[in-house]
Amino acid sequence: MHRMPDAEAVAAAVARNTRRLRTARGWSLDQLASRSGVSKGMLVQLEQARTNPSLGTMCKLAETLGVSLAGLVELHEAPVVRVVAAADTVRLWASEAGSSGDLLVGTDERVHLELWHWVLAPGDTHGSEAHAAGTRELIHVVSGSLTLLVDGAEHPVPAGGAALFHADRDHGYANRGRRPVHLVMVVLQPDADLDEWTADAAPGSPA
Repeated sequence: MHRMPDAEAVAAAVARNTRRLRTARGWSLDQLASRSGVSKGMLVQLEQARTNPSLGTMCKLAETLGVSLAGLVELHEAPVVRVVAAADTVRLWASEAGSSGDLLVGTDERVHLELWHWVLAPGDTHGSEAHAAGTRELIHVVSGSLTLLVDGAEHPVPAGGAALFHADRDHGYANRGRRPVHLVMVVLQPDADLDEWTADAAPGSPA
C-alpha cells in the first residue's frame, strides 16, 4: 500500500502557502479573516501549523487567495512536467465510515483545475457548500452507484456513468448502496473568477 504525506507535512504546507499568499497580497490576518469568513483565531493556528483545517475551511481560503486547493496544499514547487506518485497524493477529507477524498493534482495556470479521487463507504454522504460563481464539476463513477445531490435534488449516477454540474450552489455526494463508490472528479473554476481575485489583490485595491 502507498503511504500518503502525513498530516503534519500537509499542515506545514498549508501554513507556509497561506502565509506566503497572504503576505504577497499585503493582507493582514484580520483582512484575510474578513474576506474569507475564516476566524482570525483559526488563521493564527493554521499559519503556525497547529491545526488541520477542514476541507470547507481550505476551500474558503483557496478561493479568497485566488489559488486552487492543490496550490494551497502544494508540498513542493511544481516542475514543467509533474508526475504524481500514489504516495504523494493528499487526503483532504475522510469520514469515520471509511470514505475519503484525495486531491491527485491541480493547477493555477489561468484556470483553477483539480483532479480528485473519492471513495464513499456504503451509507456515507459528503456535503459541500457552493463554490465560487461559475465553478463546474465533472464526475466519473468507476464503481458502485453514486447519488449526486444538487440544490436539494437527487441524481443517480451508476458505475461507468458520468455527470457535469454547476458547483456554485450547495451540493453533495451520497452512497445509498451496499458497495463502496469509487469516483474521479474534476473541479474547474473559470478564468473570470481568477481575474476577479487577481484584480482584487492588486496594489491599491480596497481592503
